[in-house]
Amino acid sequence: MPTASFPKRVICLTEETTETLYALGADDLIVGISGFTVRPKIARKTKPKISTYLDANIQQILDLKPDIVFAWSDLQAPICADLIRAGVEVLCFNHRSIDGILSMILRLGSVVGKTNESEKYILQLQTNLSAISKRATKLKRRPRVYFEEWYDPIITGICWVSEIIELCGGDDIYAENRAFPDAKRRIIADHTEIIRRSPDIMLASWCGKMFKPEKVLARVGWTEIPAIKNKQMHEIHSSIILQPGPAALTDGASAMMGIFEKWAVE
Repeated sequence: MPTASFPKRVICLTEETTETLYALGADDLIVGISGFTVRPKIARKTKPKISTYLDANIQQILDLKPDIVFAWSDLQAPICADLIRAGVEVLCFNHRSIDGILSMILRLGSVVGKTNESEKYILQLQTNLSAISKRATKLKRRPRVYFEEWYDPIITGICWVSEIIELCGGDDIYAENRAFPDAKRRIIADHTEIIRRSPDIMLASWCGKMFKPEKVLARVGWTEIPAIKNKQMHEIHSSIILQPGPAALTDGASAMMGIFEKWAVE
């Protein structure tokens, strides 16, 4: 009689599913990861790297004989399509919010037979977020925050980043842009509008590229922005804030909260 079974060999095309599977105690299932993976460090040292973000070695993936491949977003749709045509089962997550990250963890856990572990992990993440939210209520003043995800063209933060800004007690000056899942609609064509919105803090995370303050200082009129004038430009590494997974809810949120707390007492 046929029997059902959970996957025994999985490949993660992005970092967040790798980090989550390690957290759930299912890292032994992983047979391939993205070359951009930095969390956890042991994954990069021990797992074969079979992809970048937009490209993958399809033949190498096929040679690893995965039961399922995990991907994220429309940007990886071409890779997913190639794998599906080659007969590989693919689960492509497409979340953009804090709730979406938590739902991804729950669904990922259920796929690999770790539902109980995923529920416990979600509770742990929620507890951490609640603690940060409680810290935010103690801020003596609330900062107006500008988050820059890319610099040419200028792109504002994705939904979960905007939500984390608010969780940490800040006001995202481009909160309306969180409604757009794609970066194209978060492009700011008129840079003078950012000057007009007058943020107290600028946070930058240039999608894996090192933040260069001199590029910001060279923008016409930007030295009059309070965040620039008062030296409140801060980089948060993309690996802990632009990863659509647990890193943003732990290290990313903690880093942001620390910046806000320091600003509030200066």
